[in-house]
Amino acid sequence: MVIVVLGILAIFGWDFLKSKKIIVSPTSQITSKEKPLEKYSYDALSKTKFAASKIELGEVLKDEADFTSRIFYFWVEGKKVSGLVNLPKVIGEYPVVVMFRGYVDREIYATGTGTQHTAEVFAQNGFITLAPDFLGYGQSDNPSASPIEERFQTYTTALTLLESVSNLNQALRSVSNIKADPEKVGIWGHSNGGQIAMSVLEISGKNYPTVLWAPVSAPFPYSILYYTDDYDDHGKMLRRVVSDFEKDYDVEDYSPTNFFDRINAPIQLHQGTADESVPQKWSDQLVEQLKEKGKQVEYFTYLGADHNLAPNGWSQAVGRSIDFYHLFLK
Repeated sequence: MVIVVLGILAIFGWDFLKSKKIIVSPTSQITSKEKPLEKYSYDALSKTKFAASKIELGEVLKDEADFTSRIFYFWVEGKKVSGLVNLPKVIGEYPVVVMFRGYVDREIYATGTGTQHTAEVFAQNGFITLAPDFLGYGQSDNPSASPIEERFQTYTTALTLLESVSNLNQALRSVSNIKADPEKVGIWGHSNGGQIAMSVLEISGKNYPTVLWAPVSAPFPYSILYYTDDYDDHGKMLRRVVSDFEKDYDVEDYSPTNFFDRINAPIQLHQGTADESVPQKWSDQLVEQLKEKGKQVEYFTYLGADHNLAPNGWSQAVGRSIDFYHLFLK
């Protein structure tokens, strides 16, 4: 009886499949969908070896009594990236501060925007500064056509530049009598550049003493969706891009808030209380979370100061940043 029933089910089952025009192959295999952005997860990037690029120095943009500002170039996965280097003039060997700017609209961007004012003061106080433009900005090559991948390319650009500091002296020989100390490298990041800086610390695990000014520290992708009202389409395209990304990837693998335990560098953080771009509560929470994990963090707030620490915090923040770098890099 059991054999008869199974036979009937088999016959009707096959007829059903034929009626639905479903073809069953005993050799068919389920293939997984390609996920090209998996290589940008924090775990994947932490296992990636970033090769040092050569550094080339270009035209002089500013020549002052105590420092010189020049265009520089390096290469990331075959793409050229431009940036601005500030060089002290007094003969000596200097620590290097790599600087990451926040968001700037491409239409108004020029090399050095977002870092130059602070970088000049750093150079006047005995630091070489390097600030990349990032792909798509300045004289750099174009980034990925994917807005999400373009964001992740800022991490690979930053990590490659930090590795490339070891080649800076080769470039300096032809234009300057000063030297860089590749063993003494710090990071400065403002706004989204602060988020890039934190990501670099988490991915590399290296001890780069880091100063953050009003860093974007909310979880990804909320950290970008928060700003959708600033777009002409009120963020419709961005929300669609993020939604498509979430269909194939776990956003938790791409959020810096999940990897604070990997930070092995001292941090100094500056935040204006009147900042409308990065709410103070983000920095308050960031400091609390870092301290809970036993990280070394120093926190300063500036009453009434905006996103750029104006009108009453900028000078003090620069002075404290210099003191921080002197402590850990000099």
